[in-house]
Amino acid sequence: MDRSRIADIAERWMIPTSKTAYMAGLENKPVIAAAEGVRVIDIEGKEYLDFGSGQMAAALGHNHPRYVAAVERNLRTISHSTKTFLNVDRLELHERLGQILTPPLQKSLFLVVSGSDAIEAAIDLARKATGGIDVLGLHMALHGSTSFITRSLTFGWNRGRHGLAAPSTAAILSPFCYRCPVGKEFPSCDMQCLASSMELADANLTAKPAAMIIEPVMSAGGIVVPPPGYVKLLKNYCRERGMLLIMDESQTGLGKTGRMWGHLHEDVVPDIMTVSKHFGAGLPISAVCTTTEIAERAVENGYFATRSHACDPITCAAGVASIDIVLEENLCERAAAIETRIKTAVTDMARRYDFIGDVRGRGVLLGIELVEDRATREPANEMCREAVQQCESKGLLVQARGSHARTNVIRLVPPMVCTDAEIDQGLSILEDVFATLGRNRGAASGRYSAAADIFSSSAADRIGTPSIDLDGCPSTPTSGLPTSVTR
Repeated sequence: MDRSRIADIAERWMIPTSKTAYMAGLENKPVIAAAEGVRVIDIEGKEYLDFGSGQMAAALGHNHPRYVAAVERNLRTISHSTKTFLNVDRLELHERLGQILTPPLQKSLFLVVSGSDAIEAAIDLARKATGGIDVLGLHMALHGSTSFITRSLTFGWNRGRHGLAAPSTAAILSPFCYRCPVGKEFPSCDMQCLASSMELADANLTAKPAAMIIEPVMSAGGIVVPPPGYVKLLKNYCRERGMLLIMDESQTGLGKTGRMWGHLHEDVVPDIMTVSKHFGAGLPISAVCTTTEIAERAVENGYFATRSHACDPITCAAGVASIDIVLEENLCERAAAIETRIKTAVTDMARRYDFIGDVRGRGVLLGIELVEDRATREPANEMCREAVQQCESKGLLVQARGSHARTNVIRLVPPMVCTDAEIDQGLSILEDVFATLGRNRGAASGRYSAAADIFSSSAADRIGTPSIDLDGCPSTPTSGLPTSVTR
């Protein structure tokens, strides 16, 4: 397929993508023809390291042999089934998923397509279980864009663009310590962003509240990790109001953060949890998980959620394969090791390139925030866009993320099956790109921007740069950069 045909198909047959969307300009980008492991290949035969894990759903690598075998088996036996009968693959997936859930989470139902499906079903579950209506979310969150309720809770993408939002949905401030929304510093802030948000939420509730929904790590919002203790305090606030805590584990579940579930880092178990992305290892399947008590209460009040292809044997078989891969290949531990390797390397780069403002994330869900100036933390949106493009041209696929007019975070999501050599290859490309950006930045400003040229132990107090905290919550701004990696 040549470029002229690609352009013709895009022009004649595709509904165009908004020019402001991160998918904009698809017709001018590489066209993927094949993939295997951590690499994808375009129609011209060029290979790329996929440090985006596809659309976050190839965290087990592309076409993992165990996943392929499971799908091939079901293609020969049964791929679709009526939901008026149980099927063997569905039963096996309920059991396998239940065995790795954090107690008292136990019950699950399966949907299809994406996490958006699961979020909508989870919200309805919470409303049926509590009798409440109002749902709160974080103002930098992304929970989907396809359904009325999920796009109304996706505050990080400016829901005003839709022209109409679901009633009884509202935002509270996100716990983004690097850019504190109330201008304070952790830990002396005493979680003021949450206390003030809940006071304002109480004043704006239109009915009995039902739930609060959060991501353990806000991924599309710029890889934002809540500060220690935040989620526990949030759950207490929910309990006081009779609200359920929903955790959207679409992008954090099944090992991606270095533990089986993102909430395990917080020592908090949600009342309801959603799972998707690499849950199907490449096929679309999602799940809603909850406790026996909540499930029974919701069903008594008329709860029901399904889709035509929910519980299809072929997607359920893929889900079983996904869980087996994570467990038997020790991918939680591998994700934690990849985190350390990348953070160590990027922290070292930050000593050379003063436009690296922050390095944060968990497991293989990591972000590098680029800034024009470390003191002011002005977002370097254009530089980030250029970095992503240069990475692509050199064979490394990453994406730019952020929220509310900020798109200055390079999101790294290498598959958990990456070898050290593959991680190092990607980091080498990233180093080359940063070196080029540093030279260009120096030429434009009349100075060379490599941080090593302006940073030394004797000159530390001349710089006034914020310290880079590797868990996403900068300590009080200090001079210079960290001398070791912390987790």
